Amino acid sequence: MLQLNLPKYNFRIKKQEEKLLIFDNQRKRYVSLTPEEWVRQHFIKFLIEAKGYPAAYLAIEKQLSLNGMKKRCDAVLYDNNAKPVMIIEFKAPNVPISQATFDQVAVYNSKLNVEFFIISNGIEHFCCKVNAKTARYEFFSEIPDFYLIINR
Repeated sequence: MLQLNLPKYNFRIKKQEEKLLIFDNQRKRYVSLTPEEWVRQHFIKFLIEAKGYPAAYLAIEKQLSLNGMKKRCDAVLYDNNAKPVMIIEFKAPNVPISQATFDQVAVYNSKLNVEFFIISNGIEHFCCKVNAKTARYEFFSEIPDFYLIINR
């Protein structure tokens, strides 16, 4: 798989019926190793190990119902009171992050009403705070540590 703009981590990978699978520690099972999943696994490990995000506060593939349609956030971060505070969206490394990606997260946010977004394709990472008053994004220069998100 492609080298990402993230630290290198070791993963449990196996081949089953000509298909590569990677063990997802959050979901406690093997999942298909797609390019987007490669990004998700690296980024979640980065958040937990380098940025202090508690694994128990991260929900993977959180399902939402929007206008009768089922959607899935790639990951949602919750606070100490189980209130969602961040939507995390992943793309494959070859998928450029565009306005459409931010629009996708904004649609999810119409249901969750979080303050923060992270969007990454493993090469580029964007973290922002949603300014509810101006409906604009305030970008961080780097991914903040967990305590900075919680003590906002």
